[in-house]
Amino acid sequence: MEKARVKQIYKELYSEVEEILFRNDPVRINFESNTDEYDPEVSTILPRLKDAKSEADVHFIVHDECVKWFGSIVAGDKSQQSYKDAAREIWDAWKKFNAKAEKQDASI
Repeated sequence: MEKARVKQIYKELYSEVEEILFRNDPVRINFESNTDEYDPEVSTILPRLKDAKSEADVHFIVHDECVKWFGSIVAGDKSQQSYKDAAREIWDAWKKFNAKAEKQDASI
């Protein structure tokens, strides 16, 4: 799915996940001024979240996408605390996003 379409579908969740990844910085590319550094990864992570059933699934997805984008050496080990923290926050954001979408659908 192209990035523009992903941004259109997920709106504020896109920015939120990008910020979560930048702050937790699992790939260690946060140099303070490059806040969009995780933008490409977000565009491939978000469409996969529909298949996530747990925080552990999100953890796998985030690490898997980082490996695809950066390679296994740069992405590092999945057990890093930064991946765990990012997964927990993204899972929480995903649940809120879905709850809001369900509420909007119910009011139509």
